[in-house]
Amino acid sequence: MSSMAAFSFPKSFTVLVILVFQLRRLAADQDASFSFKSFGKDPRFESNIALHGDAKVVPGESRVQLTDSVSSSTGRVMYKKPIKFVEGTPRKFASISTYFSFSMSHENGEGLAFVMFPRSSNPKVFDNSSFGLSLGKEKSNISVVAVEFDTLRDSKYGDLSENHVGIDIASLVSVKVRSLSSINMVLNNGERLHSWIDYEATSKRLEIRLSHSGDTKPVDPLLSYSLDLSKMWDDEEVFVGLSSSNGNSSQTCFIYSWSFKLRHVPYWMHSDPLDPKAFTKNSKPLIDHKKSGCLLRVLGALIFGTVCGALAASCVLYLWTIFGNRRLVVPEECAEHPVDFEYKNFKVVVDRAVQDDTN
Repeated sequence: MSSMAAFSFPKSFTVLVILVFQLRRLAADQDASFSFKSFGKDPRFESNIALHGDAKVVPGESRVQLTDSVSSSTGRVMYKKPIKFVEGTPRKFASISTYFSFSMSHENGEGLAFVMFPRSSNPKVFDNSSFGLSLGKEKSNISVVAVEFDTLRDSKYGDLSENHVGIDIASLVSVKVRSLSSINMVLNNGERLHSWIDYEATSKRLEIRLSHSGDTKPVDPLLSYSLDLSKMWDDEEVFVGLSSSNGNSSQTCFIYSWSFKLRHVPYWMHSDPLDPKAFTKNSKPLIDHKKSGCLLRVLGALIFGTVCGALAASCVLYLWTIFGNRRLVVPEECAEHPVDFEYKNFKVVVDRAVQDDTN
């Protein structure tokens, strides 16, 4: 008995340690995640969110106004707690998902941007330039990543149109951009829009989605870009936020809701994206797989049919086991008539002579 207890204790202790580790990891992820469906009314707002510049909560309303209706207005909403894209031993990489709803007035201002920057960056990174980011068109030493929702066509930054979404890395010149005219969407018509920005550590891919109010999250991303944020910031802490500036216009920008989620991925799940060039060099000539595809479908159908047949046979045997061994109950009227037995009385006669001898 004691040997069994000695054997099971280490296993139980190991399970307990793993459970505590997982709970601590989940707690850390929860600390770096938040969701605000209404600003100002949530008691956690002031302890988690910082307002900079002209940003303010609209009195009597559950929205944040980032820019005023005057020129050169800049406002930011920042999450106070920094996050890490790489941490722990063994190393764990972080995936993030953020959602926010916003609207912009009809003027052609500089719009809105979701920004991520390291904690060590110069505070002057925020000023009255585009989206409040003083980066310029040349690559900066500050590793800032921004997803811009721009309503101003600025030729010096190579903007495609005055209604576009772009991905900026350490520069205001987008590494990838898409005009929204192709999907019949206008950023600055006063309509409330919804945006989802996701970064997956396993695929090292940044995806941006955008929809009208009332629509669900699109399946296909509006923009996607391969990017390794773990190498960009390593184990340095990073701040996230929403920033807006209206330039020389009177454009106003509003944020209605904002949520952010951090998920840590173990090292063994972290993989590098495929390199198309390397694949081309090392790949063999492509083979037509139509026949093999048909064969696989036929094989799959046969396996499926076999499994269904086995299940049906098991059900029949099970039912036969339950009901087949029960005794048959016969109705009373069909039962055999009882057999009458005739009993005869036998009279024992005792010889009187025998009786006299006994006397």
